[in-house]
Amino acid sequence: MKKSVYKRALLLAVPMMIQNGITNAVALVDNVMVGSLGTEAMTGVSIVGQLIFVFNLAIFGGLSGPGIYAAQFFGQGNLDGFRHSFRMKAWICLTCLLAGVSVFLCFPEQLIGLYLHGESESVDPVLTMQYAKDYLMIMLLGLPFFAVTQIYSSSLRETGDSIKPMLAGVSSVVVDVVFNYLLIYGKFGMPQLGVSGAAIATVLARIVECGVVVIWAHARQEKHVFLQGLYRSFTVPSELCVKILIKGLPIFLNEFLWAGGLAALTQCYSTRGLEIVAGLNISNAICNLLNVVFVALGSAVGILVGQRLGAGEYDEAKRDAFSLMWFTGGVTLVLTVVLGGLSGVFPLCYDTTDEIRHYGTMFILITALFFPVQGFLNALYFTLRSGGKTLITFLFDSVYSWILPVPAAFLLCRFTDMPILAVYAIVQSADLIKVAVGYILIRKGVWITNIVN
Repeated sequence: MKKSVYKRALLLAVPMMIQNGITNAVALVDNVMVGSLGTEAMTGVSIVGQLIFVFNLAIFGGLSGPGIYAAQFFGQGNLDGFRHSFRMKAWICLTCLLAGVSVFLCFPEQLIGLYLHGESESVDPVLTMQYAKDYLMIMLLGLPFFAVTQIYSSSLRETGDSIKPMLAGVSSVVVDVVFNYLLIYGKFGMPQLGVSGAAIATVLARIVECGVVVIWAHARQEKHVFLQGLYRSFTVPSELCVKILIKGLPIFLNEFLWAGGLAALTQCYSTRGLEIVAGLNISNAICNLLNVVFVALGSAVGILVGQRLGAGEYDEAKRDAFSLMWFTGGVTLVLTVVLGGLSGVFPLCYDTTDEIRHYGTMFILITALFFPVQGFLNALYFTLRSGGKTLITFLFDSVYSWILPVPAAFLLCRFTDMPILAVYAIVQSADLIKVAVGYILIRKGVWITNIVN
């Protein structure tokens, strides 16, 4: 039975790993190629990437509330309920898109400037600001396509189909790599656009990814029955709308505040110098590529356990949740070894100073040591969320981040002379407390609820 749930989890998670890995590979390709243009270009793109990450997490958070209902509706066999969940996703993403683009257009310099207060002898803040603004303005064009892709991809996964989103991601990374090479360096008669070329390539990749997943899904409506008649109406029953918003709001706030917490941590670290921002950029580029493994496994846990709960199979849901939590923790041990091996090699890809490369190596090593903790936490989080316990996950995840790690980083960076690497390790270790609390909650079974009956 355990082998069966592991197999189901991998069948669902591996395509998600590939798709999310490809999505992060797009960012990694931008990062490395732009890194060859110099430290200012790399740092400017890194700062914008941190800001866009907050928007992306807001989209993920907005989709999560309807996604909980969609997984349980699908397990129940309720296609009308599934369609209503899809429509809610569309309305939520439209709201996030309008709000996000408005903020980025109105306050670009203020947002970017949050990361440019640290002193540096080797990084020009004025040039970094210009690169960042150029990159951001073009990247905004890709946000609508990203939002539509996430609506369709998440809905397909909740039916158990993660292949189409994966193949759409493969198409996007091919486009991104090719046009990065052509537009950053001006090859084969194309203009040499540098940082702007990287942004244009990413937008083109987002357009292709969106087109592939949407067109392909609608071309197979006999398989994806929920798409039949989906757009005959855009209304959602008021009672269900209220339920989804009540369940989903804590998740949206959680994802948004959690991403904001990561941005705040980076801002705290940046007060020790722009070299630190550049070193973190190198570390995040490779670590984000590998953490898709435990993120995808966590999503699979939420979907599989949610389907069990929707079908009323509570004992099986609890058994599967524990099996998959330990499985995820074990898989991330392998990632720790891989990251450790890459830590001294990957920073050499960047045209920057030896000091920044050293910071990149050390940040990678520290992050790698805590990968098993992050993997276990993801499984705990998605298990709690699968039963609709969104207020608990909100307190467990983002509220905790703003109560302990962010204040700790702020105080240690601004009021002590502690080395930045030691500060980073201390902040990372704070998640051990979350593991203990989350495990107790899972053992008590407070998350075992059917929310669609």
